[in-house]
Amino acid sequence: MAAYNKFNSFVSDMATKVHNLNSDTLKILLTNMPPVATNTVKANITEIAAGNGYTAGGTQAVFVSGGNTSGTYKLVLSPVVFTASGGSFAAFEYAVLYNATAASGNLIAWWDYGTSITLTNGNSFTVSLDQTNGVFTLA
Repeated sequence: MAAYNKFNSFVSDMATKVHNLNSDTLKILLTNMPPVATNTVKANITEIAAGNGYTAGGTQAVFVSGGNTSGTYKLVLSPVVFTASGGSFAAFEYAVLYNATAASGNLIAWWDYGTSITLTNGNSFTVSLDQTNGVFTLA
């Protein structure tokens, strides 16, 4: 299972109303360059090249639910599927969740898959976002 990592700036971005997790467009992009916790915006990330089914900026992680139970908010997003078409994707090891509604593409979190992945023509890769426990909780 991929390791979840939060960008440090996500905390202050929540406090300053950058994110509305229930209504903003959240996307996942792929990169082979290791993100670091101090990255703040999409421009800090070197995304893989667009083409062969991969769209620059990544793919939307569709909102499923976001609710507060006993003081804990849980964000649930649909899994994101990337499919190579007409050739292979560039190698990637990290999936990065960011806010595409925010003008700067403020970063939220990333997953480290532990090794470089090359998605070949006709094959799919799914960023599995936990449908039970959520992508993350805020308490």
